[in-house]
Amino acid sequence: MALALAGLLLAAPVAAAVEFVLPDTARLQAEETSVAGSHALPVAAWDGAGVPSITAEGRVTRQAWRLPGPGRTTLQIIAPLREQLRAAGFEIVFECRDTACGGFDFRHAIEVLPAPAMHVDLSRYRVLSAIRATEGDAADFVSLLASRSPSGGFLQIVRVASGTDGRLQASGGPAAAPVGPGTPLGEALERAGHAVLDDLAFESGAIALGPGPFASLAALAAYLRQNPDARVVLVGHTDAVGDLDANIGLSRRRAEAVRTRLVETHGVDPARLGAEGTGYLAPRASNLTAEGREANRRVEAVLLTTR
Repeated sequence: MALALAGLLLAAPVAAAVEFVLPDTARLQAEETSVAGSHALPVAAWDGAGVPSITAEGRVTRQAWRLPGPGRTTLQIIAPLREQLRAAGFEIVFECRDTACGGFDFRHAIEVLPAPAMHVDLSRYRVLSAIRATEGDAADFVSLLASRSPSGGFLQIVRVASGTDGRLQASGGPAAAPVGPGTPLGEALERAGHAVLDDLAFESGAIALGPGPFASLAALAAYLRQNPDARVVLVGHTDAVGDLDANIGLSRRRAEAVRTRLVETHGVDPARLGAEGTGYLAPRASNLTAEGREANRRVEAVLLTTR
C-alpha cells in the first residue's frame, strides 16, 4: 500500500477542479472548514488494533448530507461519486462496506461528524478513500462515508486540499436548517425525517413505559391528527449491554410498548404506526459511559410519508 501511494503522489498533477453533483433532494446538514487542519484518511480495514490511515494535512472541509427517501442503498449513494472522482483524476485507494471494514470497531475508529447531521447504521455503511496528485509532492484527499436509516440516506464528505488548486464542491438542494433540542417534534419530523422521543426513559434491559404523561407522545399524536395522511415508524434503540439479537428484540418490544401507549391513551390509528428495533447498531453517544448508554436507550419516530 505504501509503495502504491508513493507512486500515485509522483504521478503528473491534475489541475482541474472537481464538483460532486448530488441528487436534487440532497440537503446539506452540516459543514465545517479548517484552513490548516488534518484528517486521517482510511486506507485499509480494521486490523485488530486500529484503522491503517494516511494523515492528510491542508485545508480540510467536512460536510454531512441527507438524502431523503427510502430504498437508496449505500452503494447507490457512493457509486456515482466514485465515477465523478475518477473523471476528475482521483485514484480510489480504498473502499469497503460495514462488516468487511471491521463493523463497530472500524466505524468508531474513523472520523464521523456528530448526529443528527450524520447518522451511521453499523450494519449498513460504506467507505471510500481517494487521492489525486497536484503540484510537486502535494495532493488532494477525499474520504466518503455513506449510510442510511429507515427514512433515507446519509453522506459524509471530507476533503483535504494540500495543493494550490483542486477545489471540490458538492451541490444538491438548499441547506437544511439545524434541528436542535428545542425544535418542535412535528417540525423535526419534516425537516430531519425523524425525531427522538427524548422524555421516554428505559433502564438497561427494561421494556415497560412508566405511567407518564409523556409530552413527546402527546405532541406526536397531535401531529398525526393534524396530518391525517402521515405514517410513522417507531424505532427502538438500546445501549451495547448484551448480545445483538437480544438487543434487537428488546428494542423492538420497546417500540411496540410506545405504539401501544399511542393507540390506547392517545387514540392514534394503529394502521398509521409501525414498530421496529435496531438494537445497539445506531448509537448517538458513546457506550463507554453511563450517560452515553442512557442516551442510546431511546425510541425515535421516523416519518414515512405525509401524502
